[in-house]
Amino acid sequence: MSDLFSLEGHKALVTGANTGIGQAIAVALAAQGATVTCAGRRACDETVDMITRNGGSATTLLLDFADPMAARDSFAGAGYTLLVNNAGIIRREDSTDYSEADWDAVIDVNQKALFFTCQAFGRELIAQGKSGAIVNIASLLSFQGGIRVPAYTASKHAVAGITKILANEWAPHGITVNAIAPGYIATNNTDALRADPERAKAILDRIPAGRWGAAEDIGGTAAYLCSRAAKYVTGAVLNVDGGWMAR
Repeated sequence: MSDLFSLEGHKALVTGANTGIGQAIAVALAAQGATVTCAGRRACDETVDMITRNGGSATTLLLDFADPMAARDSFAGAGYTLLVNNAGIIRREDSTDYSEADWDAVIDVNQKALFFTCQAFGRELIAQGKSGAIVNIASLLSFQGGIRVPAYTASKHAVAGITKILANEWAPHGITVNAIAPGYIATNNTDALRADPERAKAILDRIPAGRWGAAEDIGGTAAYLCSRAAKYVTGAVLNVDGGWMAR
């Protein structure tokens, strides 16, 4: 059972791997032995350096998911068996004033690009007759409505649905498809919330664990879902939120 969580022999593509949650996921997969391609709209040199300094194997790949088809040619013949879709954007505005441009930008990256990246990955694995794993990064707003983020909420509800339909279709091919719904994680994306004493207190008061999550909490969960230990887990949207949704 010692190799139950090992990712030796696997090659992973992690999107949005520049910083924060994506970076932590890439580092976690590499720590379990995966060869990791760190993809982002900017070079992921810091993440690659973190991995290689610890004896892991990683490269960087420029992919800008403002083009939802950006990854369509990334998988053919490349040997990937793991995919983590972490790249995402958010635009904030009252729903009465939300623009079509902001709506389209968020949906293109968070929903459309995620689906077509999964499609390209799944097509290649199925054609090669190989098993593999996909982990999509959902959100607490895959279940809740939120405030002033209508496109983000719609897109993250869609991530949960896409995860489930692909799990249904691809389970017979040995491809698991799961999602992680992070809670409030201490990254640069939540700097403003944590700097607001009232909002920060309100958030902490609801989290049973009594702390903000760390990016590494999501990294460890992603590594598990990519491993042999999770081979019978598919179609799940796993909350990693310190108990927020149970409150």
